Amino acid sequence: MRAFSEKGYLGATTREIAGKAGVAELTLFRHFTSKEKLFEEVIRNYSFLPALKGLLPEIAEMTYKGALTMIAVRFLKTLDARKEMIQIMHSEMHRYPGKVHKVYHAFIDGLIETLASYFTSMQKKRTLKTFDAEAGARAFLGMFFSFFNVQELMMRKRYRSVDTDRTVKEFVKIFIEGTAR
Repeated sequence: MRAFSEKGYLGATTREIAGKAGVAELTLFRHFTSKEKLFEEVIRNYSFLPALKGLLPEIAEMTYKGALTMIAVRFLKTLDARKEMIQIMHSEMHRYPGKVHKVYHAFIDGLIETLASYFTSMQKKRTLKTFDAEAGARAFLGMFFSFFNVQELMMRKRYRSVDTDRTVKEFVKIFIEGTAR
């Protein structure tokens, strides 16, 4: 992950990755058949998806507001911890091979499906209005990803003074007002 964060997918060589891992390049290829497979494993293990899946049992008994707040805060913390990698991925995304695009889109789809499953379960409990759960998941994650992009990647100095806690609270409130019964 460190190599991809520093140099991006295209710039990080398997030799450098193996060196950072303290193994021979051949050993790296024994575990991962290609650079794409290695990248897929990095995304699978260091993205927000495992954290979100781990949150589902924890938030099942929480209030809707508490659950959404926890998801938002953890999502933003994960994005912040991976901001160098996200910035590089943004800048070189148009040059990625098709296999890497598939990995990236599978990760995004996994995030949306996981959050949508939470919304669907809340709809079955009649806590939420009827709405397209996948569209809701896209909207919810999209609000926070856009906030992160503006605050951290695009306009750092100008938006540094924005209160993240207040923003999370307001975004969650807006989302709840549109989705809760």
